[in-house]
Amino acid sequence: MLAPRGEVGHMEKNSVLEVENLTKIYKTGGIFFGKKFRAVDNVSFTLGGDSANIFTIVGESGCGKTTLARMILSLIEPTYGRIEILGKDIFKLSSKERSRWLPRVVQPVFQNPFEAFNPLRRVYPYLLHTSSKVAGIEDKNEAEERVNQALEAVRLSPDIAARSPYELSGGQVQRLSIARAIIPRPKLIIADEPVSMIDASLRMGILNIFKQLKEELDINFIYITHDLSTAYYISDKIAVMYKGSFAEVGEADSIFKEPLHPYTQLLINSIPRVDRKWVGKVKVTVTEVEEYLLPGCKFADRCPYVMDVCKRKAPPLIRTSSGVEVACWLYSDEKH
Repeated sequence: MLAPRGEVGHMEKNSVLEVENLTKIYKTGGIFFGKKFRAVDNVSFTLGGDSANIFTIVGESGCGKTTLARMILSLIEPTYGRIEILGKDIFKLSSKERSRWLPRVVQPVFQNPFEAFNPLRRVYPYLLHTSSKVAGIEDKNEAEERVNQALEAVRLSPDIAARSPYELSGGQVQRLSIARAIIPRPKLIIADEPVSMIDASLRMGILNIFKQLKEELDINFIYITHDLSTAYYISDKIAVMYKGSFAEVGEADSIFKEPLHPYTQLLINSIPRVDRKWVGKVKVTVTEVEEYLLPGCKFADRCPYVMDVCKRKAPPLIRTSSGVEVACWLYSDEKH
């Protein structure tokens, strides 16, 4: 089994990831007459500390969770806000520094595992390339050992990795993509819907690997999903995302057992599917964009408890006595 790697660079704070006021604004409907909407709207959170955690961002398709992940991976730049990883503001690094350093500390696991590999290339040489070029292991024997350790960690043999992706099942390829991700021994893995394309009978195996890697390698995870059952199973903390903002953030048990935000209550209590999954999509039509721009709470038009203040002023994240933070005026002591 792999041993946790040492810290990369000087860590100024005790957190692995700090996200502050992160916002991504897109424009729809044309250059001159288009409207702006906030795909991610003023999101802040911290991950890491004394022990690794699995932080789940759960929400409908189109709510902004993948945009948030892509900014942390430096695939797109925020409109404003700060992302700090191991004490480094990643968008203050030069593009060359970022491209060299970031893959060693942050790795992705995507929804479609086949996108992680060249379909015409056998997997093992690809993993070996990751070991030598990304992880920076120059000795060939050491590079091979690192690859074999990563394969062992995801419960696969080198014989499986000697094949091409199209010869393998989706579950096997996803395990290989996880092996690729842990070869540099990152401090953070961002897993965006990693089991949604995997057969239901194999999903728990993938999630158990994440939990094992968290414990044994001290890897933090951001797990992005719309599946409430897997979110509950794997999470230490959960953020419920709605129209670009966090509606509720807290320990998984607290949120699932006693959801506070009316939107979270709707998701958990009113969805009749056994696996507690929803397939809706937050639209970005002109009407929807205008709703994004309205003042006040984004859920006000659907909320059964709506008050006048909800339509006038967006609620901040309010910390409750249970430790859960909820963006809802129902829990505020402030006079409206």
